[in-house]
Amino acid sequence: MTGAFVCAALSIVPTVRHADYLASWLEVLREDNRAIIRAASAASKAADYLLAFRAGDPATEAAEPALAA
Repeated sequence: MTGAFVCAALSIVPTVRHADYLASWLEVLREDNRAIIRAASAASKAADYLLAFRAGDPATEAAEPALAA
């Protein structure tokens, strides 16, 4: 899911097999209907973290002085 978020943010057309991916999620959801909520939340946080490293991203530039300290 993180990959999908990052690809969307960077305008990258993914080349994954979506049917297989969705089938695996259907199996998980049969056992835990809130799993998708937790996974989406974690994926969103991971994508935000990764995307913060883009050159010129204000969030990255603001965090750099804190990392040097």
